[in-house]
Amino acid sequence: MYGEALVDLVPESTQPLAKLQPALGGGPFNVARALGRLGSEVAFQSRLSSDAFGRLLEQSLIDAHVDVSECQTGVEPTTLAVVALREDGSAEYTFYVDGTADRLAQPTPVAEGFAVFGTLSLALEPGAQRYAEAAEASARLGAVVCLDPNIRPAFASQKHRLFLRGMLESVTVLKLSDEEVGFLGDTSHVPIVVTTLGSNGLQVRAPFGTLRVEAPRVTVADTIGAGDTIMAALVHQFDIRELDRDALLALDESEWAEILRFAANAAAITVSRTGADTPTHQEVLAATDSR
Repeated sequence: MYGEALVDLVPESTQPLAKLQPALGGGPFNVARALGRLGSEVAFQSRLSSDAFGRLLEQSLIDAHVDVSECQTGVEPTTLAVVALREDGSAEYTFYVDGTADRLAQPTPVAEGFAVFGTLSLALEPGAQRYAEAAEASARLGAVVCLDPNIRPAFASQKHRLFLRGMLESVTVLKLSDEEVGFLGDTSHVPIVVTTLGSNGLQVRAPFGTLRVEAPRVTVADTIGAGDTIMAALVHQFDIRELDRDALLALDESEWAEILRFAANAAAITVSRTGADTPTHQEVLAATDSR
């Protein structure tokens, strides 16, 4: 897993000037920790601050059985994201990124397994170009590259769009929200595209065709980490099925239905809890069996 780890400052309610509580986050951090909790072997490549927040981020990854041996450390501060909660529990973010540690990461490519990229780390130089180069090299060496651009309004520029489109040649699995589809444009050349549809579920377009599964009905606490949980759940399913790129492209409709239902149930658990509190594999199986 490649990308940033940061601290979200999350309001205790939707009221103006509600008290802010720090929470560990960042899309790639959430995906790495979620993968560890689900039981997959996962390594995190980033650059963490040596400040108190950075030490907490590192320890949380270790506690989730994430390998941080390739994670660099710097004296620069941890990136902050101030969260505003809408009445429906959805979140919007304001980022504080100047001079922070993670944007100076120097990632290295991998030659096997799944190389997962996304979110803020792809919008901030010089790290963004380094991550793109790692993605291209990983694909060339034989890894399956997965991309979750997780586009935030503050970075939704034409320049960022062109940067992301430049990465697509290396990507086998692309995850988008329904709101991001229009921004990114034509993705028909990407072999597999999974689209999150909020309360309407998940959709995949893959070599077998197109399939949509419904989202479980739950009481939403907030939507923080929902998309990250889906990305982690997808990669976890690919991992436990021991899929390489050819096997991934050969999945049929029934296999995709199982994978998407697992991901939808995992996300339903996350949104029913406050913050990016992602489930274990057993929790997802229990939720699946109960529905």
